[in-house]
Amino acid sequence: MTYVAELLGHVVSSLMRNKLRSFLTMAGIAWGVASIVLIVAMGKGFQQGERKRMKQLGENIVIVFGGRTELQAGGQRAGRRIRLTYKDVEDIRRECYLVRHAVGELKDSARASSPFNSGTFSVLGVEPMFSKIRTIPIGRGRFLSEGDSHEARRVCVLGNNVRKQLFADRPGVVGSEIKLNGLPFQVVGLMPDKTQTSSYDGMDVDKIYIPYSTMVRDIPEKDANFVPGILDDLVYVPASLLEWKAAQQQVRRVLARNHRFDPADERAVPMWDTVESAEMVDTIFTSMTAFLATIAVVTLTLGGIGVMNIMLVTVTERTPEIGLRKALGATRRRILADFLAEGILLALVSGGIGWLGSWSLARVVNSFPMPDAFSGLPVENSTTAWAFAALGIVAVASAMWPAWKASELTPVEALRYER
Repeated sequence: MTYVAELLGHVVSSLMRNKLRSFLTMAGIAWGVASIVLIVAMGKGFQQGERKRMKQLGENIVIVFGGRTELQAGGQRAGRRIRLTYKDVEDIRRECYLVRHAVGELKDSARASSPFNSGTFSVLGVEPMFSKIRTIPIGRGRFLSEGDSHEARRVCVLGNNVRKQLFADRPGVVGSEIKLNGLPFQVVGLMPDKTQTSSYDGMDVDKIYIPYSTMVRDIPEKDANFVPGILDDLVYVPASLLEWKAAQQQVRRVLARNHRFDPADERAVPMWDTVESAEMVDTIFTSMTAFLATIAVVTLTLGGIGVMNIMLVTVTERTPEIGLRKALGATRRRILADFLAEGILLALVSGGIGWLGSWSLARVVNSFPMPDAFSGLPVENSTTAWAFAALGIVAVASAMWPAWKASELTPVEALRYER
């Protein structure tokens, strides 16, 4: 404790003798550290916000569509239309061990009516797992169950905009009855309002969800070529984010075998892989953050040069003291360690002030409501560690030369020095 107090005394003394230069130096280091923390936090805030926004569509999902072949394969001509089927979903579940979940979708529009109003809406025939894969929240009631699917019950879940049009703000919607194309369906669940900025077939709040088996029986597609078992698309979730490419290859091989097209023919079954999209977004934000953080490190380095200048002045002013200490037995290593510690302490105190300021600003910003694409300024432990690691390197580098110069002074030269 005595040694630390002595170091603090020397640092304060140096600062008082060089007030303006000291203030600018400490401000430079504090701003450098604050810039690193705030820039990295801002990058993470935008990155997390984008992740949150993409999760509204579904977390780490891949949407597979039927397309047209572009390559000849198995004696089949190019240009064939590929229609996905429920058998594809079953085969993916059974054979693709790198896929955690897979569900199909069957879509069409239908006339929906309640005792109060009516309208035409998108109707989706899906399975119970669909709500978890596609992030379909339930505000009241429940989503579709396994029993609903097995028994092909006439039950439905309403998107929030559908509920508003059919029932407005009337209570008791769950358990009531609506008609889809004249057929009675019981409302078992209601979606709350949902912020969604991306989709592949419209916003979820504008849809009605019914069991896939019920859709096939009661509201089949109007396409003349429709037969039971056909899907509009399928959605799957890879078992591991580290093997999403391998999972995609597995799915393509199964679909290529079932529909007799070349697995390399990407146009046959186009895929929207949100895992790949998320990685691309992460790369962009990481690159931007690294670039801006590098600029902040340059600012921190300039502050370090200021520390070196202050310490050089301090060495000059304390030359007689150094000579006296050496004459009384202080070793070169001790002088080197003392001045190095003083320079590092000066830099760390300045950096600590900068970090405290940036952390306080982040707390203030995070107290306000955030837009969907921005999650605030998360000051994580890793960010603090990187900032202080950079500060430590700059501090040691800036204090080393003055400390070395002080340790090289001989007692005779130091004691004879006159300012």
